[in-house]
Amino acid sequence: MAMNAEMQAQQATKQEATESGVEQTRDRRVFVPRVDIYESGDDLIVVADMPGVDENNVDITLEQDRLTIVGRVDPVAPNGYTLAYAEYAEGDYRRTFTLSNEIDRDHIEATMSNGVLRLRLPKAAPAKARKIAVKAA
Repeated sequence: MAMNAEMQAQQATKQEATESGVEQTRDRRVFVPRVDIYESGDDLIVVADMPGVDENNVDITLEQDRLTIVGRVDPVAPNGYTLAYAEYAEGDYRRTFTLSNEIDRDHIEATMSNGVLRLRLPKAAPAKARKIAVKAA
């Protein structure tokens, strides 16, 4: 059990973003947020972990078929103190997804709570699974 927890901790380390063609406006590290994606009959749910990000520091843009999530982290240090040691690297978050035509782009919803972003991507009407009633002939 301890080995499993250690492996999870190693896997949970942040992966630095290495997207090319993206120009940075802040001189900070940028990490790829870890996500879980769930599918139901009508929706895809994307849950992204972005610790230190609040709802005012998240930008979500949809340009053609590219959905981009950007989360900015404001440094948190008590006034009058300088950081002497840290085991947790601070930085912003950025991740881009390519959406298929099965997503209803006009009804995407996002909520943010405690550093966790939740996106609801509803499926477009033709992509939704539906039951076909069989009538007697």
